[in-house]
Formats: sequence, C-alpha cells, structure tokens
Amino acid sequence: MIEVNITSLEHDITLIESNGRIDSMNANQFGEAVLGEIDAGKVRIVLDLAGVDYMSSAGLREIVSALKKVKRAQGDLRVAQPSERVLEVLEMAGLDTILQIFSSQSDAISSFNESQ
Repeated sequence: MIEVNITSLEHDITLIESNGRIDSMNANQFGEAVLGEIDAGKVRIVLDLAGVDYMSSAGLREIVSALKKVKRAQGDLRVAQPSERVLEVLEMAGLDTILQIFSSQSDAISSFNESQ
C-alpha cells in the first residue's frame, strides 16, 4: 500500500510525499500521481521519500520516467531524505548520479531557489 500526498509550495514548487512500499503492485499509482502533476504544468518537483521503506525496480522506473518528462518540460525533480534502504537501491541502480538527492526536504526545496 502506498500513500501519496501532494502539496503546492512557494515558487511553483510541488512537494510529493510518499509513504509505504513502492513495488510492482502500486508503482503505477505512484507514477500516475507524479506524472499527473507534470502534465498539469508542475515542473519543479521535490519527491520526499522519507516514508518509503521499500522501492522495487518498478518504482525506480517511475522516478526515471518522471525525471525525463520533467526535464523535457524545462523543469527538474529533486529527491529528499530517502530512507537508508531506498538510498541503497538508488545507488545500486546508479540513479544517485543522475538525480539530485538531498538529506532534508528543506535543502531540496531551497536548491530550486539557488538554481534560478
């Protein structure tokens, strides 16, 4: 079971917080939530993974898909405070080299303001 909460912040930043497990059973639900925001024109996204205790390759595919789509729209996606297990999965997949990963939500959010 996955829970996804979406919050609009200042400076057109969208915070997407997920809780639970992201696996082959619900990765598409997670992906649809993220891609739906991008389709709605939200292209500055912080993906907070603090509450995600497990992520399968299906979840990783959804993140990569969202990153590609947001980049095409001249935006960016940042990952905030992934759990230790999720960070290991991101690193094993080599995604830590293409994603900007921050240890706190506030650091990820402020990184958008610094890059303007």
